[in-house]
Amino acid sequence: MSRLRSLPRAHLIAGLCLVLLLLYPVVNPWQPYPQGVMLLAFLLAIQASSWNIISGYAGYISLGHSMFLGLGSYTVGVLAVRFGVNPLWVAPLGGITAVVIAVLIGSVVLRTRGHAFVIITIAMLLAAQIFAVNLKSITQGSDGITLELPFWDRDFQNIPFYYVYLILMVLTVLFSAWIRRTKFGTGLVAIREDEGKAASIGVNTTRFKIVAYAASSFFIGMAGGVYAYYLTFINPVGSFAILGSVTIVLATLTGGRGTLYGPVIGAFIVQLVSEGATVYGGGSNARVLVFGLALMLVVLFLPKGILPTIEAWWRRRHPEKVEYTDQAGALSRVPVTATERVRAEIAAVNEKDEVAPGEILLDVRGVSKRFGGLTAVDNADLTVRKGSITALIGPNGSGKTTLFNLISGGMAADSGEIWFDGRRIDGMRPWRRGHLGLGRTYQVTRLFKEMTVQENVVAPLPDSRWRTMFSDAVRGHEAARARELLDIVGLGRFANQPAGALSYGQQKLVELAQVLMLEPKLILLDEPAGGVNPSLLGQLTEVIRELNRSGVTFLIVEHNIPLVLDLCDPVVVFSHGAPIAEGPPERIRTDPLVLDAYLGDDWRPADGDEGTGDPADDRADDRADTTTREAVQ
Repeated sequence: MSRLRSLPRAHLIAGLCLVLLLLYPVVNPWQPYPQGVMLLAFLLAIQASSWNIISGYAGYISLGHSMFLGLGSYTVGVLAVRFGVNPLWVAPLGGITAVVIAVLIGSVVLRTRGHAFVIITIAMLLAAQIFAVNLKSITQGSDGITLELPFWDRDFQNIPFYYVYLILMVLTVLFSAWIRRTKFGTGLVAIREDEGKAASIGVNTTRFKIVAYAASSFFIGMAGGVYAYYLTFINPVGSFAILGSVTIVLATLTGGRGTLYGPVIGAFIVQLVSEGATVYGGGSNARVLVFGLALMLVVLFLPKGILPTIEAWWRRRHPEKVEYTDQAGALSRVPVTATERVRAEIAAVNEKDEVAPGEILLDVRGVSKRFGGLTAVDNADLTVRKGSITALIGPNGSGKTTLFNLISGGMAADSGEIWFDGRRIDGMRPWRRGHLGLGRTYQVTRLFKEMTVQENVVAPLPDSRWRTMFSDAVRGHEAARARELLDIVGLGRFANQPAGALSYGQQKLVELAQVLMLEPKLILLDEPAGGVNPSLLGQLTEVIRELNRSGVTFLIVEHNIPLVLDLCDPVVVFSHGAPIAEGPPERIRTDPLVLDAYLGDDWRPADGDEGTGDPADDRADDRADTTTREAVQ
């Protein structure tokens, strides 16, 4: 599921590079300076790959991540000097300390986002430096802590540190790759793309961000513990420098944020440029100048980084072949076993429901929502019975989508209560409502455009178990079920395509498949027919009916009145933020209030004509009457 699918030789190239790095000290054992440069490149790669988890995958930009390197260093320094802890334990202890601090900090700072989060991370870095300066009884303040070299022979020079950092770098990359393959990884990317939508499909965004922040700190803390022994001296200014965080950001942006190997590539480039600027440009001041210029050049000319640029070029040269067959035909050719298996799973979920068919599943009681002086929903009541396909129709601006947002948790109601499946949910987070079996689609599709179609369908989480969170999103049951759901909506052949490359109608179908991954009891469909090819509407209707027969209840907002009258019963009509009529479609289509408020004269039966109850027949009769009148004239 990785974007590196388009570069089939990427892992082979990475393996060859690893072999060369392993052999380098053997070929040049008495070259301490080049070994030192490579060692620092490994260190930067560890930090960049770790930072990529929270800032590349989840999209939360931290400018304080070098703090964890300092925390790891000081953990080792204090434990080694004051308590004589064995050096073999220092790296894990540095990582554990970083994780503990990350969880404590993340629980607070991850409630913010955007610029506020960036500023707070910088403040945390500076606060750590201040603490290190002032806690002299522990850190020895500005005097710093001096450590002795570990127990190996000095003739080895940098070689032991070289291999330790190389191993840590490989472990960091493997850890990052594993995360990206899990539902946790797809959830992080979903948060980056659209955090509100991620919550609506069951992603516990708070938990995901805290875990990602902690995961991004572990290997940096371990590297910091080793770094303390490598330098043999640590002090507050060097350990908690803002330039260290800027270097991490620059390396990741250069290689490609959100990719697997991009941060490593960027780290080697930045470290070599940094070393060249220091040696040939006049020292550390030249390095700062070069970093600033490099950052501007990357933002201007390689905004996505080196690796994504290469990937895009590769896709253009080697496009994935897709069989563009008729979609309606594809829907009709869905394997019966796949359809029956999905229907059986959905039916099993709904059989466990305490609400019996025909009883109230969703109960909206006196709900209101105001935006300043505008009342969008006005003391509205609505009930949806289990097993029904209920329609919610009305003119634009009548409050239908706002009511959907209140039910799904996208907005908080000003007053009233919302009950679902016997539980009051108006105070619940959106992801919690998703876990209860409440799913929704959107009037304007909100797919995660940078993810593949299959990743979009795999992303939802039907429960909050850690096992589900870290389940494999690439292979196994989750991926197989996603494929089956895509087959049901006729888009299985597009599974590996970016979701943003699909047509609008196809995106609507993918969003329906995505919601089905939640194993929902009730699906809120916001204008499902909008933008869908008319030839597919019959197939879409049949999919909804099939799911309904399996036990899924639907509440549909739709302006396609023939579709509503053919598919839905009952029909609720909204106007000015409240329902004005409810009943079977035959009664709604002739209700004077509905005709005046929404349907209009086109649906008003002629004098003495009660209609057939079939909108197609009635429109045919109307056309025949019109033709007769024109002939008489």
